[in-house]
Amino acid sequence: MASIRTDLAVECTAAAPALPGITQQTRGTYFSTTEIRIKNDTCGAPIGKPAGRYVTLETDSLNRNRESYAQMAQELAEELGAFLPAEGCVFVAGLGNRAITPDALGPRTAAKVLATRHFSQAMTEEERSCLPELRPVCVLAGGVLGQTGMESAELIHAVCREVQPAAVVAVDALACAELSRLGTTIQMSDSGISPGSGVANHRRELSRRTLGIPVIALGIPTVVDLHTAAQSIYGRPVPKGQPNMMVTPRDVDRLIDHTGDLLACALNMALHPGMSFEQAESLG
Repeated sequence: MASIRTDLAVECTAAAPALPGITQQTRGTYFSTTEIRIKNDTCGAPIGKPAGRYVTLETDSLNRNRESYAQMAQELAEELGAFLPAEGCVFVAGLGNRAITPDALGPRTAAKVLATRHFSQAMTEEERSCLPELRPVCVLAGGVLGQTGMESAELIHAVCREVQPAAVVAVDALACAELSRLGTTIQMSDSGISPGSGVANHRRELSRRTLGIPVIALGIPTVVDLHTAAQSIYGRPVPKGQPNMMVTPRDVDRLIDHTGDLLACALNMALHPGMSFEQAESLG
């Protein structure tokens, strides 16, 4: 596993199948959905994944122009809803650098998530009655260390101390091993996230262990490590000493546009179960 760089649990388990303490099941209608449960950190150590529940949704395209887009968004919202607490404020954190397109998924998604925590003070009772029942949600896309001088974890810790949310949803771009999964695969988990880990740029972990509340990690792979991709294609490791780089699709700007919209639409429906697809989509 050391030579395979990926954030996707399905790729980790495919490289090391039938490990004790790891279970896997499949389902889905508009997505091919795989749920992996890792009993504890010891069981997950061989594949480099902490304990938790990992749900991966795969399809051939996440393009918002496809006929089944509404059904896909609703199916994704249902999967997300199963991770969320029943009540309380949810803090959506868009991780990544909006100025670097392959890393802009988090900020792109966060920009279209409806922030509602302030509604109780900002709206009259009559105005609130015209809306579907909305849970309190706060949203932040704070940038990256090189832009702010602060790690994402520091900003999120500070917000959590002030806001006291019931859970955090951290949205970030991921790395995968298979080229076919670029921009076509969605992963969510309750194990937390280390921002930048997919590109070997490890930052402080965001998880229940560090924040004291559930952390739902949500992402889509937008890059693949060149050596990892070559190994998956040719079936053998790249010789040592060869230059390496991260590879991204040539239409990554369109990919971020479409996938950010899908994640935001599904998040809005999952956070506010009374919201229809049409209402959620219109927020974009």
